[in-house]
Amino acid sequence: MRRLVRGFWGPREESVEELAGRWKATLDQLTRLLPQAALPAEWTVVSPPGSLVPSDEGDLRTALQEAQAADDWSKGTGTALRLTATGAPDWTVEVSGLAGGDSEFLLQSLVIGIRSPEDTELPGPQLLAAVAEFWQPDFGDVTDDDVLDALEDEAEYGAGEPCVGRVGYLSPGRAELVPADLTAPRTAVPGAGVVLDIAPEGDVDTVVHAFERLREAGALRPLPRPMGRATL
Repeated sequence: MRRLVRGFWGPREESVEELAGRWKATLDQLTRLLPQAALPAEWTVVSPPGSLVPSDEGDLRTALQEAQAADDWSKGTGTALRLTATGAPDWTVEVSGLAGGDSEFLLQSLVIGIRSPEDTELPGPQLLAAVAEFWQPDFGDVTDDDVLDALEDEAEYGAGEPCVGRVGYLSPGRAELVPADLTAPRTAVPGAGVVLDIAPEGDVDTVVHAFERLREAGALRPLPRPMGRATL
């Protein structure tokens, strides 16, 4: 079973050193929050394939510098890095980031894909809170293919638009627009916005309803284009 933990934001130019710190905090927290996954100390770089990266800030900085060199990097795009780790049986975690750029049209992002045994319950709110704390996105979610398909089919959601899943994250400006009648439990993220625990796995209808209600309230409107800031 594959689930996604995602965060998206607008232009925010950052150095390799800053990005390496965010990456290390993320990988360390994944190990803490997913002990049953038995994630290794070294992660495999997906592109170019084969090389191993310890979850050490210095090694991650080197990997980011190599990614910039391989992609003919410019600050407009951001630095792309994609790591994967295989742990206990049926556990694979992949982390893809595009960050540090100042594009007015391309969202920056951090996406964690988690494949786990079918009966595994993930700590979704805690995982999304970690992405929110370490990357300070504009919006984010914990989602899967069933949720995304339902949002597209029933709520006219388009790829790249702000949305929520069974768990949603909203930056401070968006959090102020959450309607009072949305009863999902809320958890404040230190120095950031709120995490909404919207529905358990399998309850797609509640996610669709919450998405529609948040969109009506303006909490899910896209960043103005061209984008001039990282969050709403």
